[in-house]
Amino acid sequence: MSLRFLPYISFPGNAAEAMSHYHEIFGGDLQVLKYADTDTTGFPFTPSPEAVAHAQLEADGLLLSGGDAVGEDNPPLSSDVYSFLLSFDTTAEAEEMIGKFTSRGGEVTMPFEPAPWGDHYGQLTDRFGVVWAFDVPGGAG
Repeated sequence: MSLRFLPYISFPGNAAEAMSHYHEIFGGDLQVLKYADTDTTGFPFTPSPEAVAHAQLEADGLLLSGGDAVGEDNPPLSSDVYSFLLSFDTTAEAEEMIGKFTSRGGEVTMPFEPAPWGDHYGQLTDRFGVVWAFDVPGGAG
């Protein structure tokens, strides 16, 4: 069996802005497809031409996809029941990434520090409401 876990975020109408934001943070290659660039014939809904049908960011160790949610009553992104875990080799790498998020409106919700299980661990919520967790196994310096 070949399995890959690839997170997908349905944004409440701001997918282009959010995916561009993540591109600034992670670098890599960002592809964005808007509904204006697709054939929506036969769709059970009428999307805004400027809405993002699909976006994909591929960077070192990361493949993140997303698009604009369709419908009237979409749930908010902000939640304490999930997070995206980023694992690093050193605390310096993790701290640098945390700095990229916080300098762009992210808010630390759990300080990045030694955890009871021996790793360095912390969390933040980005300006879109997505929770990101940061981990360095064994607390490697």
